[in-house]
Amino acid sequence: MTCHQKRKIDEIRVEGHEELDAASLREHEEFTKVKNIATIEFGRYEIETWYFSPFPLEYNDCSKLFFCEFCDEIYRSGTLSMFEVDGKKNKVYGQNLCYWAKLFLDRKTLYSDVNLFLFYVLRECDNRGCYMVGYFSKEKHSEESYNLDCILTLPPYQRKGYGKFLIAFPYELSKKEGKVGTPERPLPDLGMLRYRGYWTHVLLDILKKLKGNISIKELSDMIAIKAEDILSTLQGLELIQYRKGQQVICPDPKVLDCHLKAAGRGGLEVDVSKSELLRQKIGVCIS
Repeated sequence: MTCHQKRKIDEIRVEGHEELDAASLREHEEFTKVKNIATIEFGRYEIETWYFSPFPLEYNDCSKLFFCEFCDEIYRSGTLSMFEVDGKKNKVYGQNLCYWAKLFLDRKTLYSDVNLFLFYVLRECDNRGCYMVGYFSKEKHSEESYNLDCILTLPPYQRKGYGKFLIAFPYELSKKEGKVGTPERPLPDLGMLRYRGYWTHVLLDILKKLKGNISIKELSDMIAIKAEDILSTLQGLELIQYRKGQQVICPDPKVLDCHLKAAGRGGLEVDVSKSELLRQKIGVCIS
């Protein structure tokens, strides 16, 4: 699928507009070019929005919206906390979070039924309270092994390593469930770039410490990253060779050092010891 095709699908897959004809769709696109909400107040920040979001009609005359910050904590390490919100138990919160995210994600697809999703909200805490940094969502049951549906870091917190933390956390959840995971496809170009960076760091760190040989399947089981993602990343790093018709990982120390230097910082790490949820490797079926 080309980027152009993906863009057209994302434009059409807006709740309630699947059956629009070409003229109606153009009218809808023209209408949504203009932001309907200018700013939001969230904790200590007043944030200017970037895009239109289809809030209920009663909010059309509101130039600024105020959002609540509280839900269930499942992780705390230093000043960072992660909160889990079940879309079925907290439907209004889940829907509002989706509407709110649409103000900053141009291609986000909105779903009216949030019952099927879990939302993980990252917050930075101080003596005054906890302030939302960003969030990711995931389906409770994904046949494709998707461990992430949507991800967002708020503008005031971008370029601080939080995005990589939000990418890493779903993989820790996958480990807890005894599964391998991957983000929902298709990924936009920027999303693929960020994931490729995360996969690169994880794989290089392991291969740097490795003594002996390891297969892609063994790597996948160890780090909960899908084998196809591991293979494509290693191929991009030119760490795969074909010998006697088989794919072999060739972790030359000098090549690894070169890639690690080029990869830069790895971002904030998830400390599994700080979460009872992540420490317990239990397969849980959440209804």
